[in-house]
Amino acid sequence: MSDTATIEAGAPLAIKQGVPLVSQPRLLGAMLDRSVARFPQRPAVDFMGRITTWAELGAAVDRAAAGLQRLGVVKGTRVALCLPNTPYYPILFFATLKAGGVVVNVNPLYVERELTHLIEDSGAEIIVTPDVAEIQARVLKVAGETGIRHVISCPIADVLPAIKKFAYKLVKRAEIGRAPRTPQHLFFADLIAGNGTPTPVPVQPDEVAVLQYTGGTTGVPKAAMLSHANIVANTDAMLVHVGGETPEQDRVLGVLPLFHVFALTNVLTFGTLVGAEMILLPRFELKQLLATMKRTRPTYFPAVPTIYNALANLKADQIPDLSSIKVCISGGAPLPIEVRHAFETNTGAKLVEGYGLSEASPIITCNPFDGLNKEGSAGLPFPGTTIEIRDREDPARIVAAGEKGEVCARGPQVMAGYWHNPAATEAVFADGALRTGDVGYLDLDGYLFIVDRIKDMILCGGYNVYPRVIEEALYEHPAVIEAVVIGVPDAHRGQAPKAFVVLDPPGAATPSELRDFLRDKISKIELPREVEIRDTLPKTLIGKLSKKELVEEELAKAAR
Repeated sequence: MSDTATIEAGAPLAIKQGVPLVSQPRLLGAMLDRSVARFPQRPAVDFMGRITTWAELGAAVDRAAAGLQRLGVVKGTRVALCLPNTPYYPILFFATLKAGGVVVNVNPLYVERELTHLIEDSGAEIIVTPDVAEIQARVLKVAGETGIRHVISCPIADVLPAIKKFAYKLVKRAEIGRAPRTPQHLFFADLIAGNGTPTPVPVQPDEVAVLQYTGGTTGVPKAAMLSHANIVANTDAMLVHVGGETPEQDRVLGVLPLFHVFALTNVLTFGTLVGAEMILLPRFELKQLLATMKRTRPTYFPAVPTIYNALANLKADQIPDLSSIKVCISGGAPLPIEVRHAFETNTGAKLVEGYGLSEASPIITCNPFDGLNKEGSAGLPFPGTTIEIRDREDPARIVAAGEKGEVCARGPQVMAGYWHNPAATEAVFADGALRTGDVGYLDLDGYLFIVDRIKDMILCGGYNVYPRVIEEALYEHPAVIEAVVIGVPDAHRGQAPKAFVVLDPPGAATPSELRDFLRDKISKIELPREVEIRDTLPKTLIGKLSKKELVEEELAKAAR
């Protein structure tokens, strides 16, 4: 549990898990090569019933890497992956790295201005999109305005089983993008059509592999620079945490989007490290998830509380047989105790909560799979990780056991800093420890408890939603003169955004009209659950809009 034999109450406390982490810094591609060599005929990816073996995955990665190099990808070239969970993601993730490039993870739900910011900030030269008409059109439009050299479209139908491919083309034909081939726009088949042997590129483990965008404390998306060694270390720690490899093949259910850092480690890189079968679903649909669980019988199931809550509320005759699952891992948002109890009671599966952030690749604590799983705790430090609780007013001081302060972390998974943002990088470290922006405490057993969030951020179904993005969009409406967005309790998503606005002239718009106004300016996840129009909004003594009073009001309503 802890490498400290006795923890004295009142003593300054920094906890490191006693389980040693032996992680050799190496390239992410080395994990792929190892599994391809060890398990060539084992299933690597199950997508809607279509199986790709490890040998097939390795060959596809090589062909795609060679294709990227023909498009001009060299060491350091940023390639944006704007993809849902399909076989294209693991292929192009590893292909980008093998070609010497850097992966820029992009949420396919991003609207044009969000896409524009990520492309311009990262300097991405190539972007990959599914051939879903809505997403493809948005990507092509932004690409034409931002200097993107090539857009690669990936046809969803081509990675489906034969029968489903036929049905998809028939039923979804109106949703399939029809963009023509041009010098700028090509398709995945064009990418892999040539020679399938990429040119080796000398890359070191401490060089950047992924730019993972996060809002941090300001709400302005910044790219955490995650190196090969960072992500490998977190993946190795995951293997230590689960107790090592087993002779039988594991099956990891990937309903979480791979562009999200939680799934990147818990599904893609962990699955690659152990040669697991990665069962990919393009999105969370309860009926599809239940059918997939029944068909594939996964052994690991990482998800967000929203999904566990949906399963916990099923009727008895709808609950799937989860006896094959070793453990379910909750992350991305706080796990309510009631949800954990209901899920475990109704399904019989074990559910543990972890905690992390993009800047740490992402896991820094997790409750043990075998051992004490403390109520309301984010768990023990991950193998090789040190957790410190530092005084919020004096970050140089580490506080005593049980005392609240800012949660800080050290470990090989912690990023070097933010991409092209030295000021933000300096602000997020205290004496070399990563500042999470969350308030918590360590108990005498070394378990971490999160009690508050410093960040102005809403955790909505496992996604980070930044109020500033919504507020800026609201201010584009000519009648909105003041706007504040806060997170309010939501039974389904944990939290949901709620907007408060002042209009001039009064009555110039209704709440529903304001929500409609926002639809093409922010993503569906960011769309406020409710817009409340007020005559005035609370302000501080210096006239700054204040959220504290609104948060207190909403919490009081929720408690009634």
